[in-house]
Amino acid sequence: MDSIDLLKIASSVIALAIAIIGHEIMHGWVAYRYGDTTAKHAGRLSINPLIHIDPVGTILVPLMMYFIPMLLGMGGGFLFGWAKPVPVNMRTVIANGGYSAAMQVSLAGIAYNFALASLFAVVLTGIHQPLQSDGLGYIFLYLVVMQLVFINVLLAVFNLLPIPQFDGAHFLMFLSLKYGLNNIAMWFQRLEPYGMFIVIIILITPLREYVLFMPVQYVLHLLLS
Repeated sequence: MDSIDLLKIASSVIALAIAIIGHEIMHGWVAYRYGDTTAKHAGRLSINPLIHIDPVGTILVPLMMYFIPMLLGMGGGFLFGWAKPVPVNMRTVIANGGYSAAMQVSLAGIAYNFALASLFAVVLTGIHQPLQSDGLGYIFLYLVVMQLVFINVLLAVFNLLPIPQFDGAHFLMFLSLKYGLNNIAMWFQRLEPYGMFIVIIILITPLREYVLFMPVQYVLHLLLS
């Protein structure tokens, strides 16, 4: 493993941390705006990365997603994962702001990821692709910016999927409750224990190309064109 490979891994780790930690903090911050102090009292509105580490989502899954494809000869993997969910008391949020407030909390992390991806897409289009003569510092900076665009888009698109336990499903559930479609909301609640199994199926089968990577490529094209 040469120095460029190490820079690629380091840049991916930094970008993933910024993407997933900010994503979770935004859920707690928007909930706090509607009177829910749960995340604040738990110390989870801090940018300290150590308090947001989830053993599975922040360590195990990223390692598997990056190295297993390489070991199987499927080419380079990619870093993907999640931070420890920020605690939110939706009853307080709904009591103070209704289901619309709950929908805002649900989409807060996705909005953060899309905003960050858009910002660094502008930066990326304004700097030149590094040459060997630019030095490792510039190469590392370029890689960090590039990974911030890619990982934030990937995280936003993934969380938009209407899979129980994910933000897209939470949004649709509260949207259904807002308009009295209780059966749809109950359907999402019944499926919640199976959400992680659905995610695993998507990630380890060709479904990931159609459900995840094609939408990600489309969004990246829009941002960088």
